[in-house]
Amino acid sequence: MKKISVILMGCGGVGRQLIQHIVSFRSLHAKMGVHLRVVGVSDSKSLVVPIDDVLKEELDDEVLSEVCSIKSAGSPLTTLGALEKGGCRVFNGSESRRETEEIAQLLGLVVVDCSASSDTVEILTKAVDLGCCVVLANKKPLTSTLEHYDKLVLDPRRIRHESTVGAGLPVIASMNRIISSGDPVHSIVGSLSGTLGYVMSELEDGRPLSQVVRAAKTLGYTEPDPRDDLSGMDVARKGLILARLLGKRIIMDSIKIESLYPEEMGPGVMSVDDFLQNGVAKLDQNIEERVKRASSNGCVLRYVCMIEGSSVQVGIREVPKDSPLGRLRGSDNIVEIRSRCYKEQPLVIQGAGAGNDTTAAGCLADIIDMQDLFH
Repeated sequence: MKKISVILMGCGGVGRQLIQHIVSFRSLHAKMGVHLRVVGVSDSKSLVVPIDDVLKEELDDEVLSEVCSIKSAGSPLTTLGALEKGGCRVFNGSESRRETEEIAQLLGLVVVDCSASSDTVEILTKAVDLGCCVVLANKKPLTSTLEHYDKLVLDPRRIRHESTVGAGLPVIASMNRIISSGDPVHSIVGSLSGTLGYVMSELEDGRPLSQVVRAAKTLGYTEPDPRDDLSGMDVARKGLILARLLGKRIIMDSIKIESLYPEEMGPGVMSVDDFLQNGVAKLDQNIEERVKRASSNGCVLRYVCMIEGSSVQVGIREVPKDSPLGRLRGSDNIVEIRSRCYKEQPLVIQGAGAGNDTTAAGCLADIIDMQDLFH
């Protein structure tokens, strides 16, 4: 049985779902001749590890299930220590980082980052230096400085990050195959935000932006502050990851980003409640006019990322109503890749591009995909 040791950083929705997948699919992985040994789980403040030698022990499924229960209730991992749960120890603060690095030195690890933090990049680069593998759902390490990016991708065999773009959709894998074949990619156009995809398709049906944004928040499609989605920054991060994968040496400041709200309605100026009750309604007329103008041209509006040459742009574009992008509905993601081989008809990848389940499934597939690097 091939044993893969795993440390998971991040116990939010995606991290907890990944733990549940690992526990649920034990028999499937056993048939594949693989066993995933979870030897550490951390949140922003603490790290849980086996009570004994990590070379021999792992966190058992009962402890992993308890971790999920505690974090689902909004409690810190320190609660696990207070419960005196058998079979585990809890490290806090700087101790948790030091312990993570010590485990990485002892074991050939897969370090999985399901957090939403930019603070994990130093631990990740240290893990890479120690010969560990890295799996990312977190976009921020790959959109950090070029120095950090170069370190993370130094050995392409040891990093997987399918879930950073399009959740579990095979966008990164497809691009890697195209690149490996020597087929030059000419352009990429994608609707890469489930939230903004929903907003745009609802606008197409004639609903005002303010009503759509409020509904999206009620349905749980947006972040607690919808402006985190409406700013376009999340799409820009995904665009930067794709552009860097193509070898483009660019940084976030190089990307032209169209926000759906002006600076005077930003988080530092206007509260969330004020934005939802008063601010967003002031944007209705302009967006309505753009929707009508697009319709008169036989087009619809979509919030897209466009990569062509050295240019990366993120914002609202008119697209033909009968195109793959134009037919997109709801919160699905879609990516169109044009290359020498896919010149007339682009390679189109479409499907659920958000959600804890699909994102965690993408991470799990990435871990299993690295099994040949382990004994």
